[in-house]
Amino acid sequence: MKLIYIYLIAIITTVSQAQNKADISGNIKNDEGNLTYANVYLKNTTQGDITDENGNYTIKNVTEGDYIIVASFTGYKTIEKKISINSKNLEINFTFEQAENLDEIVVTGTLKPVNRLESPVPVEIYSQTFLKKNPTPNIFEALQNVNGVRPQLNCNVCNTGDIHINGLEGPYTLVLIDGMPIVSGLSTVYGLSGIPNSLIDQVEVVKGPASSLYGSEAVGGLINIITKHPENAPKFSADGFATSWGEANLDLGFKTKIGQKATLLLGTNYYNYSNPIDNNNDNFTDVTLQDRISIFQKWDFKRNNNRKFSLAGRYFYEDRWGGEMQWNKNFRGGDVIYGESIYTSRFEVIGNYQLPIKEKVNFQFSYSDHDQNSVYGNTPYIAQQRIGFGQLVWDKTLNKHDLLFGVAARYNFYNDNTTATIKADEVVIPSLFAQDEITLSAKQKLLLGARYDYDKRHGSIFTPRIAYRYKPTNNDIIRLNAGTGFRVVNLFTEEHAALTGARDVVIEETLKPEKSYNININYLKKLYTQNGMMFTFDASIWYTHFTNAILPDYDTNPNKIIYSNLDGYATSKGASLNIDTVFGNGIKALLGVTYQDVSQTENDNTINQILTEKFSGTWAISYKNYKTNLTLDYTGNVYGPMRLPTLGELDPRSDKSPTWSIQNIQLTYDGLKNFEFYGGIKNLLNWTPNKGEPFIIARANDPFDEQVSFNPDGNVIPTPNNPYALTFDPSYVYAPNQGRRLFFGIRYNLN
Repeated sequence: MKLIYIYLIAIITTVSQAQNKADISGNIKNDEGNLTYANVYLKNTTQGDITDENGNYTIKNVTEGDYIIVASFTGYKTIEKKISINSKNLEINFTFEQAENLDEIVVTGTLKPVNRLESPVPVEIYSQTFLKKNPTPNIFEALQNVNGVRPQLNCNVCNTGDIHINGLEGPYTLVLIDGMPIVSGLSTVYGLSGIPNSLIDQVEVVKGPASSLYGSEAVGGLINIITKHPENAPKFSADGFATSWGEANLDLGFKTKIGQKATLLLGTNYYNYSNPIDNNNDNFTDVTLQDRISIFQKWDFKRNNNRKFSLAGRYFYEDRWGGEMQWNKNFRGGDVIYGESIYTSRFEVIGNYQLPIKEKVNFQFSYSDHDQNSVYGNTPYIAQQRIGFGQLVWDKTLNKHDLLFGVAARYNFYNDNTTATIKADEVVIPSLFAQDEITLSAKQKLLLGARYDYDKRHGSIFTPRIAYRYKPTNNDIIRLNAGTGFRVVNLFTEEHAALTGARDVVIEETLKPEKSYNININYLKKLYTQNGMMFTFDASIWYTHFTNAILPDYDTNPNKIIYSNLDGYATSKGASLNIDTVFGNGIKALLGVTYQDVSQTENDNTINQILTEKFSGTWAISYKNYKTNLTLDYTGNVYGPMRLPTLGELDPRSDKSPTWSIQNIQLTYDGLKNFEFYGGIKNLLNWTPNKGEPFIIARANDPFDEQVSFNPDGNVIPTPNNPYALTFDPSYVYAPNQGRRLFFGIRYNLN
């Protein structure tokens, strides 16, 4: 027996000694020179190295065989090479030729595909990679880490919200899907949560008026959510995660070819949260319970001469409720147990068809149908909205002029059961627009644009704009943008506070459309160092002046929300800075800071806008260790104090918020083929707005105001049961009520 063991050991030793080993060495550089701290490793092994100050590396004692050697440097496209190892040492060199994220194609600023750095209009891009740094079940939450953009919750009970850009309220922000303005009105408040991140290719953000191309609602800026192109999507994808609060989110994607000329992309998102939690002990749910499904289809058709034809559709259904912990659907619409219950059913169709003619003319169209059945306590709000949109766009280049002409029409139908809508609001708004992008020289471009809209309720509306781009060097860009904007107000679909709580809503006059005048200066600087570090500085200053501004007045009478055209003006001014940094040691950081002053002036009295922070900051810091296939992401934001809607002098709650921050950390492992495993902690600091406050929801113990007394003038009077003279009101909200929670998820992609 011992002889057998000795014999086996001898064989193993002989075989192991017979295996040839060798070293792999080489140099890694880019156009500027050698790269320090670049990663190089053998795929599916733990063998690798990091380049020294001269860009050199060595991987020692590699066993003979076939391998894939990978070289990567944050900010550049990863390079892979197939190699074979025998007894001879190998020298493998790499040269990174093109940095990532410097030549992205954008469409939002000028309505046509253009290199981001060549666009006269500054456009910010956020890719799938950015969205994965802090996984969320919808685009509304994902935007919390975009500098100058803040998802604002408007109600502590149902958790609906909108998106602020540069301090401007949500109705000033236009949200597009594939360039189509179908997310507005009702869906601005209730539909944003139904856009799954898994279907998004990239998000383009334009800060400042874009009304000359997109019409009403694009006064403060716009967010264009561009869905994946079927040709570029994986054959199958799955992404699911769950949190320690009981949230569950699942995204599925499938791509297939139908015949020789059609490609289909099918996506489904399901989100469920059905675990009532009341950590702040007010007997109300801290987070709204939701059951949501979204189904998405996108078709792409191949045509002669590479002409475009795509067609997409989405169906969305959501059942959400928040309220007293004892609430169930038996209490819906009653006055025994308070709850806010919202059923939303919505479908959308989006298309783009290039006409079969010599000239480049596209017909773009969309239609959305939105039905909402909701109750706020015992107050029903039943609403329907239909939006149809179509436009013909002619793209023509003549010498140094890049021309764009368009004719558009938008159909709006809105009806609800409130007294503000005596009959259904139905209108067709025809539009004409033109744009000329003039190449003055290799370094200078000038863009001139104008739009004409006719609204039978308000007459003719003209919105011009001008943009100038100067590129003194390949690494410096200066942009100047100026223009006007307008907004037609749909009060109840935009102002959620008008539907919840016990404040009376007062509309003092027939509301006129708002107008704005804006100027924005942007400076972008790229900086490279000899050791391969890369910096991008993107700075902007802006000023916007509003006339006929419509802002909710919470101050004149704390028991009322008063709406009227401001007899004066409102302004938004500020500055922002984004720094995108790539360090040689594998760390990448995106840092942003914004300072803003948003105010309104009436009768020589200037006050700051409510629920608007003076300063904010965001960050996303990533580090990947290629040997272990682990990536660490640390994301977060910080917001300065903002004025809050208190209910009079006796209200014990603070009239200003503190400085607060939401921070997240995540670890991702991608060492298995086609799989990614990720997990971490959301809201690392466990910040919630109830900290330091006696309560958040006013009169949470009496949501139907049964024990509230009023004087003959309709004002609340203090009583032993109501010493602060309050009515039920959940609008005192500026930050999420959801505390710290763990999350874990798995992604699978089959290409």
